Amino acid sequence: MAIENAIIIINKTRLEQLVERFNTKAQAKFYIEHSGGNFADYELEHSNFKRSLDKIQNTISNRLKHKIVDRKYLPNFMFSQKDVAVVVGQDGLVANTAKYVNGLPILAINPDTDRFDGVLLPFNSNNFEQGLINAIENRASFKKVTMAEASMNDGQKLLAFNDFFIGPSSHISARYRITHKDKSENHSSSGIIVSTGAGSTGWLSSMINMSNGILSTFSKGSKGLRMNLNWEDNKLVFIVREPFQSKYSQISLTAGLITNEIKLRIESLMPSNGLVFSDGIETDYLNFNSGSIVEIGIAKQKAMIIKN
Repeated sequence: MAIENAIIIINKTRLEQLVERFNTKAQAKFYIEHSGGNFADYELEHSNFKRSLDKIQNTISNRLKHKIVDRKYLPNFMFSQKDVAVVVGQDGLVANTAKYVNGLPILAINPDTDRFDGVLLPFNSNNFEQGLINAIENRASFKKVTMAEASMNDGQKLLAFNDFFIGPSSHISARYRITHKDKSENHSSSGIIVSTGAGSTGWLSSMINMSNGILSTFSKGSKGLRMNLNWEDNKLVFIVREPFQSKYSQISLTAGLITNEIKLRIESLMPSNGLVFSDGIETDYLNFNSGSIVEIGIAKQKAMIIKN
């Protein structure tokens, strides 16, 4: 289907968020400088972003109709198959956008290459037009990123680009029954992380680093664990955080792989404060209290990020 519209997805700059919080720019400046911060850096970041956004809008307007959508409206925005999602922001905005565009092509643009690494942002405001043309002419090449899907027993679903957290909303123990392959057991832990290949260098890597650090300290000569997951691999990794052994809870089922054939099933035993949230954004969540069962598997749809 021919592309007719560009949906430009942005997030508020840090300066805009400060002005919302303190009502005026002057009050925001007073607060930051009074605290010893560098307000000029907030202003520079904001001006760089706006300059890039203006350039991107002007370029797109020569080829497509376009609309700007703030990140907070993504969950309720209705995309069409005639849209291309143009993400202008940091890597996290790409991850969050991918969950809501239903497999549409994503043109990811780094608005400030001096400030942001842009692992998920192959384009900048100077070179993105060819990527846009390729998408319009249906000859773009894509990085197809595997995502995870959480399916609840009440019909609700949630996608994750990087990872899921299943557990308590505060610093209490999560209680649940976990099933993987043909094995089940009751757990008391601080929650479960499920990571995609794209997320394996983030939260999952910190878990691996912690395990390797403990192992190297108390078990001399032990080889450290390495986790090699590619973005397009059709597998996920789950790890149980801080499992506690007791008469009630077991600890033998604390890590494993999820594939197209093998899913992870978790039944909540928490009367309240349980949740499933994705990509570190707690506003993207499902309630996970007693009576709730979630099944984690590989999502059918991929994140389609246009290559440079």
